[in-house]
Amino acid sequence: MAAPTERQQEEKEEEEEDWVLDSLGLYEDLHMFDLQEPTRVLEWSRGPSICVAGYGGSGGDGRSEILQLGLPPRLCARDKQGLCPERDFKVERGGFSHRPVHGLKQVPDTSLLVTSGPPDSSLQVWQMAAEDTDVINFVSTIPAGNASEKSWAKIATAFAENPWVLHGSRVSNVQVTEIESKRSIYRAASNNSDEVGGLEFLDCNTFLVCSTKGRLSLADIRQPPSPLEGAPVSLALGGERWCMGVGHSPDGGALAAACFSSGGQLTLTDLRSSSTPLKQATCKVPVPGQNAEFLGVSWAPALEGCLAVSGFDGTVHVYDTKSWDDSSREAAPVFVHKGHAFSGASSGAVVTVHTWHPWKPRTVLSAASDGSLHVWDWMDPCSS
Repeated sequence: MAAPTERQQEEKEEEEEDWVLDSLGLYEDLHMFDLQEPTRVLEWSRGPSICVAGYGGSGGDGRSEILQLGLPPRLCARDKQGLCPERDFKVERGGFSHRPVHGLKQVPDTSLLVTSGPPDSSLQVWQMAAEDTDVINFVSTIPAGNASEKSWAKIATAFAENPWVLHGSRVSNVQVTEIESKRSIYRAASNNSDEVGGLEFLDCNTFLVCSTKGRLSLADIRQPPSPLEGAPVSLALGGERWCMGVGHSPDGGALAAACFSSGGQLTLTDLRSSSTPLKQATCKVPVPGQNAEFLGVSWAPALEGCLAVSGFDGTVHVYDTKSWDDSSREAAPVFVHKGHAFSGASSGAVVTVHTWHPWKPRTVLSAASDGSLHVWDWMDPCSS
């Protein structure tokens, strides 16, 4: 890639200055931090904390650090606060993985973490130590179902009678495993070799899988394993890759899947009737490369009908799906966070992951490939 010209650099600096000035009127809060190494996981942990983990093995010895970070008090308060002296994240616990961490989930109501990453689809189980220590301990490995499978596994966790993990790199090897005993609870009976773009427990008995080709499949572990062959969420263009986020439909009612493609297609599906899309729209985002490895979509847990997409450049786009109708073709974001495009040493940073705050409606955490970590709360237009 050619180096930017002097004029291009000047334009970039002017755009950054404009964004900094505009941010005074765009954000309720804006916090910018730098991690020791970039992360592609932001997982809410016990208490007002998040877990991050390196994915590049940049620790000098090839290890990737896993950290539990306590949020600054201002970001944890349920009500508006005045001046807060502590404005930085605090390292609460840490550990080291001998492999890159591409996926990380905490098991609900436990101190267990499950991670995944190259070079294969095996899983690693960790335990966050007691309150009086600061260690995240490695516990065990859950072997890959297919030892020859080189793709890393997507993961989701649940707590039924025992801690479970839903995992798989391809639709054909998706399974549910009891974490402590490593006993197989459910295994897909499918010949579909498509890669998994996302998977999620809907409850302790059902789960949803989205393939990278844009096909949704719903399974019930109480039923005999059957082929996970669902209907395509959209007529995807050749070469596009899909990811998925599960939340509530725009009216706040039933569960819905938001499927997002590398070409900018965004499809909402009511999971009570998964054969017919609820709403569809095209987002105006730069089309990334074929891999689209950081592509992500997530529903806001405390803001009805809103979702965010990222992974195509240094921005995060927020959409209000309540305003979409059957005729919607192109969707305009209600807010765009541009901060990562200017942060760190590289202006070519790509957002690797984002997540919503559990109870603050407009607060989002996002991280990028340059190690930047931002927490931002955009201004409610109705309050101005």
